[in-house]
Amino acid sequence: QLQLVESGGGLVQPGGSLRLSCTASGVNLDRYDISWFRQAPGKEREGVSCITGRGSRMTHSADSVKGRFTISRDITKNTVYLQMNSLKPEDSAVYYCAADWAQFSDLCYIQRERYGYWGQGTQVTVSS
Repeated sequence: QLQLVESGGGLVQPGGSLRLSCTASGVNLDRYDISWFRQAPGKEREGVSCITGRGSRMTHSADSVKGRFTISRDITKNTVYLQMNSLKPEDSAVYYCAADWAQFSDLCYIQRERYGYWGQGTQVTVSS
């Protein structure tokens, strides 16, 4: 059973940066496409960024975070990162990582229904 664990959330001022991590024990994460989602109070969970697995490492991000957020994968650490720069108050949310069995594709999708494995989430608050 794949269990995902997120970390790295916290309180940051507008314009600041945070790096979120998503890891799993005993399972090779490179066998999975990994996505980051976020959910703010009273809002739907929305896709942020995704990265393909099986050595492909192609990425896709939502328009709202392009140029500010970067998703990456460190095979040696079995970890997927979300580097978040130029943070805005509207980025405040609980951030979740999710996994889907990789299909040897150069495409990944930030659609909730594709992902069967989810972490518990980490809170990101952007405020002065």
